[in-house]
Amino acid sequence: MRPRVITYSRNAFLPLTTVCRNTCGYCSFRTAVHRGCIMPPGEVEATLRYSALVGCTEALFTFGERPDQVPGFDEEVQAIGYPTILDYCHAMCRVAIGAGMLPHTNAGILDYQELERFRKVNASMGLMLETTADVPAHRNSPGKAPEVRIAMMEDAGALKIPFTTGILIGIGETPRDREESLEVIRDLHRRYGHIQEVIIQNFCPKEGTPMEAASYPGTEEMCGIIALARAILPDDVMVQVPPNLADAAYLIDCGVDDLGGVSPVTIDYVNPEHRWPQIDELREIAGAHLLEERLCIYQRFIDRGWYDPALEGLIKNLVQVIQERNMHTIPTTGEEKC
Repeated sequence: MRPRVITYSRNAFLPLTTVCRNTCGYCSFRTAVHRGCIMPPGEVEATLRYSALVGCTEALFTFGERPDQVPGFDEEVQAIGYPTILDYCHAMCRVAIGAGMLPHTNAGILDYQELERFRKVNASMGLMLETTADVPAHRNSPGKAPEVRIAMMEDAGALKIPFTTGILIGIGETPRDREESLEVIRDLHRRYGHIQEVIIQNFCPKEGTPMEAASYPGTEEMCGIIALARAILPDDVMVQVPPNLADAAYLIDCGVDDLGGVSPVTIDYVNPEHRWPQIDELREIAGAHLLEERLCIYQRFIDRGWYDPALEGLIKNLVQVIQERNMHTIPTTGEEKC
């Protein structure tokens, strides 16, 4: 196979809270409200400063969806000096920008006005579609209703927000459900042109969850789904796999274009049992292909000016930084087994 460019982003993962209104059957990230359920501002700021110092360009802010709907949470967020978790996240996005990093926020379901507000302090945003199917794993999760997630993705497109989405494989959906989910994403992109990348993420059973004994997709099955995604999605939409959850070295040649965000500083808090590969390991995963770093906002969206004017100086500076780093990228061969 002809060598291709495989991209990744160097990030810091900042889970502002683990409280969530949804109770998905496969999730071990969610916790009840408790003292210390919010990442303290000082810890966020210290992580951002250090991450920028070691070369990270993306500040990935994520947290449970609508935690303010969980009784008792408002008291916790107000105790650190913010009216709501969204106010807190917005303020930390500004801190990230001040530290020299571009925010990318995935906060679950946001309405149009909230997306419009966060567009001003984010270079890109995201929301996993997961599936268009009605699956038992989402029975107690109002934010996982497919129509709700699709509506938010439409709002993001209308606002010209560079966007990441994806599907979760192995949570009770059928092969036709997977195909339909990819077709929905394709059609959204055809209408708005805002989808940067689609994550093909394999379900990983979590101990202590209702789905801890559920089967999960193997490498060959994942390869077929990736090939399907590459066939359905437009060429300018990248297909991504998380390199800490799947045999990415094998899956590259199935149609993978991107290895997502990895961090030299923070763990994957959603999947803490699966460590992220470091940059040298990503080169081994890419094998004979060329590994290149990217920003959380893809170059084509930079060229279109799909960002708030206040971010222009930082974006241009970071473009130059990664261009210089990519000049030193050397293709290697090898493979990585996760």
